[in-house]
Amino acid sequence: MEWTNWTEIEFILQGLSEYPRAEKLLFVTCLVMYLVILLGNGTLVLLTLLDSRLHTPMYFFLANLSFLDIWYTSSFIPSMLIHFLSKKKTISFTRCVLQMSVSYSMGSTECVLLAVMAYDRFVAICNPLRYTIIMSKALCIQMAALAWGLGFFNSLTETILAIRLPFCGKNVINHFACEILAFVKLSCTDISLNEIAIILGNVIFLFTPLLLICISYIFILCTVLRINSAEGRKKAFSTCSAHITAVTVFYGTILFMYMKPKTKDSAFNKLIALFYGVVTPMLNPIIYSLRNTEVHGALRKLVSRHWFWRKG
Repeated sequence: MEWTNWTEIEFILQGLSEYPRAEKLLFVTCLVMYLVILLGNGTLVLLTLLDSRLHTPMYFFLANLSFLDIWYTSSFIPSMLIHFLSKKKTISFTRCVLQMSVSYSMGSTECVLLAVMAYDRFVAICNPLRYTIIMSKALCIQMAALAWGLGFFNSLTETILAIRLPFCGKNVINHFACEILAFVKLSCTDISLNEIAIILGNVIFLFTPLLLICISYIFILCTVLRINSAEGRKKAFSTCSAHITAVTVFYGTILFMYMKPKTKDSAFNKLIALFYGVVTPMLNPIIYSLRNTEVHGALRKLVSRHWFWRKG
């Protein structure tokens, strides 16, 4: 495909065009959820930066996760909200590729980041006396950089393979946003290489981190069961409960999307994908702050500081 032809190509994001009333309802719902995502994840990032009590490896990785969720949702929700209210649901080739590459990069990074957070919990529970030595500031930065770098590399590889494809038909994407598999299927040439690369990337970035998470929690479980006091076991489990919940929501939604029975109802399939893309980033800050006394304390401190500043 010639580079000069890119500006001439547009894609139509079909969404739920056949259900205009449902789109208006989705507009209100997704707008509220997006605002919650920005507020919840933005607050966690701000608290981690401002409160010295949260300058620990766990909250450093959590801030990365929150920052990632903001970027991930911002890559497609604003344009999706506009399309909900407009009759013309077109998107340029460049914008579609940018939306697709950013969301794919953030999704890949989140998988690796969840595995990194599992390793952090493994060291905290299985080797608590050496936790601060092992999880040094340098190592935390390196692990976070590795997660972001791998996610970017995976997205870059898939995107380069995708933009080389020629498009010569009616470019209608049966989705709310530009999704890489739906994108490549519109090509009028053989896409077997792209499909193999996508499948390989999904296996590496979905199941390898999940395997590492499971291994970490097997060791954590064995260590916790050796603790004599019930109070000690409860405290150890409580430090992992938020991460376990976040992993369950993230992978549970993905596995449901790919393992559910095939259905001809494309609207249902698109709503499930929308749930994965919007609800999961909204739940992460709620999960990590619901029963977290340190986050509650940092938030109260921030609010009281702001109140005193306003009074002064």
